[in-house]
Amino acid sequence: MGRMGKLLLGAVALAAVAGVAIKAFQPQIGTMMLARVAKERAGRDATIGLPDGLHVILCGSGSPLPDPSRAGPCTMVIAGPHIYVVDAGEGGARNLTLMGLPTGRIERLFLTHFHSDHIDGLGPMLLLRWSGKPNLAPLPVAGPQGVEHIVAGFAEAYAQDNGYRTAHHGAALMPPSGAGAVAMPFTIASAPLVVFDDGGVRITAFPVNHEPVSPAVGYRFDYKGRSVVISGDTAPSASLVAAARGTDLLVHEALQPNLVARLTDALVAKGVANTAQITRDILNYHTSPEQAADAAKAAGVKQLLLNHIVPPLPIKFAYPAFLGDAPKHFSGPITVGEDGMIFTLPAGSSDIKKGKLL
Repeated sequence: MGRMGKLLLGAVALAAVAGVAIKAFQPQIGTMMLARVAKERAGRDATIGLPDGLHVILCGSGSPLPDPSRAGPCTMVIAGPHIYVVDAGEGGARNLTLMGLPTGRIERLFLTHFHSDHIDGLGPMLLLRWSGKPNLAPLPVAGPQGVEHIVAGFAEAYAQDNGYRTAHHGAALMPPSGAGAVAMPFTIASAPLVVFDDGGVRITAFPVNHEPVSPAVGYRFDYKGRSVVISGDTAPSASLVAAARGTDLLVHEALQPNLVARLTDALVAKGVANTAQITRDILNYHTSPEQAADAAKAAGVKQLLLNHIVPPLPIKFAYPAFLGDAPKHFSGPITVGEDGMIFTLPAGSSDIKKGKLL
């Protein structure tokens, strides 16, 4: 056997011994690795060090269509020391915790409408907010008329669970008065409505077209000269363009009809007629990337961020196909939203900085 053969044989033998050793000590090695992860991540606060201004964080950029990389619709908005969330899609609260964002400090949740994918993560959102800090009052949940029924339904569904947790952890840790939510309904007509104005933060609701879903609204956040608009679910709406006029960042839902048509074709070929019809129906109450780009251009916004992505995009290679001709419709930056993205808009500046927390 030559020198190279002996070296190869030795390497194989060494790898075999190392493999045996690793398996023998796997519990200890696994414990050490998990302890290191816990030390780095447990209790961290990703808001520390953020500059004063607006910060927009996607805790969920998906839709009702299952997407392993995207939670349901959920956006956190940080304005200076104040923290708000728009919509509570499934998995959104989990993502906030994974990103190291302090759910216990959420001051108010705003719902755009009552489709299941925008409210089905409300239970975990309330629990993580309650357990993240011994809040003595429930989370205010604002939304158009009807939000009181949503809050009442979750209160009934989680009443026993709330009792178990206080009984187990004690009232000092999980005070009964801080469990659940309190509804903050508002009546929206055809005109924008200021629904919150405190601490230098102004939040304006405006109606959008998501028929037959009604009421449905979007929100504009203004803080120290910076602004962001979140569309909620909508077909192209003049009211949204008006509300977004001159804003820094427009967070707009997007559905690419060309790709949804491919999904429909696949469902038809497999004989799944019911779901295939649903994928046809959804085309008329959402907005394509090109139409969202038209809205961004008409409103004169600085950047466009697409969320509520339909259909699911399991690979980034598909992003250009999803965008279609949108870059031809709007010359500013366009981003396909992903869970964990953060956009920082510092006060006293025109900058918009993009980062990732997941």
